[in-house]
Amino acid sequence: MARFSDFSAIAPDLGRIFLFMGLISYLPLLIGLFYREDGVLPAMISAPTIFIVLGFLLTRVPESEQEPPLSIVLGSVALIWLVASLIGALPFALGIGMPYTDAVFEAMSGWTSTGLSLIPNVDAVPRTILFWRSLTQWVGGIGIVAFTLALASRSSLTSFRLYRSEGRSETLMPSVVATAVQMWRIYLFLTVTGVGLILLSGISLWDAVNISMTAIATGGFSVHSEGIMYYQNPLLEVLIVPIMIAGALPFKIYYLMYYRRQLRLFEDSQARLLFLLIAFGTGLVTYDLIVLTQVAPLQALREGLFMVTSAVTCTGFNNTNPFAWSSVTVLFLSMFMLIGGSAGSTAGGIKLSRVNLGVETLLWWFRRLYKSSRVLIPFRHEGKGVGNSIVEHEVSKNMLVIVLFILTVFVSSILLLHLDPASTFDSSAVIFDVVSAISNVGLSTGFVNPEMGLAGKWLYIAIMWAGRLEILPVIALAMGLFRQAGLKQA
Repeated sequence: MARFSDFSAIAPDLGRIFLFMGLISYLPLLIGLFYREDGVLPAMISAPTIFIVLGFLLTRVPESEQEPPLSIVLGSVALIWLVASLIGALPFALGIGMPYTDAVFEAMSGWTSTGLSLIPNVDAVPRTILFWRSLTQWVGGIGIVAFTLALASRSSLTSFRLYRSEGRSETLMPSVVATAVQMWRIYLFLTVTGVGLILLSGISLWDAVNISMTAIATGGFSVHSEGIMYYQNPLLEVLIVPIMIAGALPFKIYYLMYYRRQLRLFEDSQARLLFLLIAFGTGLVTYDLIVLTQVAPLQALREGLFMVTSAVTCTGFNNTNPFAWSSVTVLFLSMFMLIGGSAGSTAGGIKLSRVNLGVETLLWWFRRLYKSSRVLIPFRHEGKGVGNSIVEHEVSKNMLVIVLFILTVFVSSILLLHLDPASTFDSSAVIFDVVSAISNVGLSTGFVNPEMGLAGKWLYIAIMWAGRLEILPVIALAMGLFRQAGLKQA
């Protein structure tokens, strides 16, 4: 009874989320009608219909006034992304005949804004399905939950917890619903601006819309198998760079710029670190390409800037084959992917906020190390003093996530190597693809491919899912299910 009470307290909010997903999932049907792809429309209509039916049923659950425990909220967020992928797989399975496991992989890669793909020939896929891929990344980029909070009938702690449990801890306004509305407007404005910018490169409107949607979502899906390399357009690559950066910056910056007329781009510690990493990484990779790979200087700068930006923003676009580079350069790219972009952005990875906090804590500990134990050394974060108890609590939470990320990378890599012992790929290639999956980047050595074993595909689905939610909500869901199973057996 207690479990049903907990579920009934959050079920209507989940129902509204699925209703929103159902409504927005009808958009690809307009593309199908415009391009007269009648044959794929029945497959495409399956996902929005099921979303709406599920959402309607959940909203009919009698709403409880009891506030559910955090474990239920965390597990519910993880469940949203899993259900979204299971349903979102139907257009791929029914529309282009993908095996269901491959279709779930594609949908999870979309909703989590990862960009890894199991479609053998993207160019042969109907535009309706291609737009569905781009749309899943666009909606998933900013977060399903953050977007649909505006539809909630109340601004409660439940809604706030749904927002926080997805790793979107950057709030812009006191009301979470108002925050979601502003995020929607900002995101749409950035997407449209990106389309206009990309059109300057001379490519078609269709390509520009899809590239802008997946670039601002730091997702990386493309309407061509070769990705950005298909165009061989240096101007396009230069124009995509600021769009990728825009997606990886904290959205709080855009709110302050537009609604409060405050330009605080370089006052934000995450923004400063992002630009510093891009500048330093571009310089180092360019040097490596010239010296170690014998690439012409101008070409080296072009590849270095684009690939480093793509890696640190977790977008996953590529304008060259990075696996023709030296191994040390590829390792450096892996480090950038694991760090990721800003908290409160569309980017994945460990997040720049955690890196900032880790560096500040390390410096603080060193200052304390060389002072008497009776001397109080204040800890300052974002220019403000923070109490020691709060510091220790926040540092422990951040370290927990970082440790879980690293453990997941190594455990998953070991499992994948055991699942496919006959693979021609070495361990470094497997680790690179696992880092790419957990950081929701999408760059791949080729280890992730349609010929992978079934167990390996499901493991990658789990890695992308866990990485997007920063692991803890997935653990909460798994523990809740195990506890329920144990209670039933008892």
